[in-house]
Amino acid sequence: MGLVHVFFHDKCFDGSASAALFSAFYRARFDREAPFVYSGLAHKATALFEPGQFSGDENAIVDFKYSPDPKVTWWFDHHQSAFLSAADAEHFQNERHPHKFYDPNYRSCTAFIAEIARTRFDFDTAPHQELIHWADIVDGALFESAQAAVELREPAMQLTLAIEGSRDPSLLQKLIPDFTRRSLAEILQQDYVQAELRPLLERHRKSIDVMRRRMECRDGVIFFDVSNDDLEGYNKFIPYYLHPEGVYSVGVSRSTFRMKISVGSNPWHVVPDMKNLAVLCERYGGGGHAKVGAISFPPDAAETARAAAREIATTLQASYRHSVAALE
Repeated sequence: MGLVHVFFHDKCFDGSASAALFSAFYRARFDREAPFVYSGLAHKATALFEPGQFSGDENAIVDFKYSPDPKVTWWFDHHQSAFLSAADAEHFQNERHPHKFYDPNYRSCTAFIAEIARTRFDFDTAPHQELIHWADIVDGALFESAQAAVELREPAMQLTLAIEGSRDPSLLQKLIPDFTRRSLAEILQQDYVQAELRPLLERHRKSIDVMRRRMECRDGVIFFDVSNDDLEGYNKFIPYYLHPEGVYSVGVSRSTFRMKISVGSNPWHVVPDMKNLAVLCERYGGGGHAKVGAISFPPDAAETARAAAREIATTLQASYRHSVAALE
């Protein structure tokens, strides 16, 4: 019985759900008694992986970039920008590891893990369908409206708020195991979730007011800078809730370890020839998906981040004007 160390995309519903589903899969098909530990990973301007952190007998990375470290024994990812370098991509291709999987065509990593576990390892995913379903909705932005995404009426959306906004590292250590044994509604009512959620709901309501004051929308692009407003982990659909006419959003925020540019597209307002945001973010050292991406800068590089954000907004405004002209 060996220790399984699972590394997952931190402060992300899909990352947490991926860690939970992988754990259920591993226990069912490999070792029912294996102990698990969980570590969240964040995109940052410095090294993403630390020496010696792959300390388990098995080390799994889910919903996060590839590491060629030989101690990594499982990997699942669905991001277009899954590799830090061409050398990493070549390593993945050449190694042909039987437990490392990549497919950017999946909306969520949770659904990708479910498909691989079901088809290649005969794992029964039926008990986890609610979790898989909501990971796809949250990570794929498949909400019926911006109101549904921002007003947080569904348990999954309130749990997403807790995951993205909590500063207590112990929250996910409790939540990830609960994902495999309780419904989302039951998890939402747990005391440890409610204690975290109540102040976050109030902060969420205030964040809408702050972002309303900071935002402008020009030529299809919503731009905002909340780096001086302590809004790490804000709801990424607020821009489209406040400015439904916007096609793209570019936002600057700050945390203790980075300046972050978030680049997104409005799921409810699209135009022809939408810009691939992963490719755009890669120009600045970031990445993501075609419809959403991000870039990390050192925490003391505020002006560099703001300048890059303005450049990105200008690029997207030009793209929007070109798309509109094509319709005329």
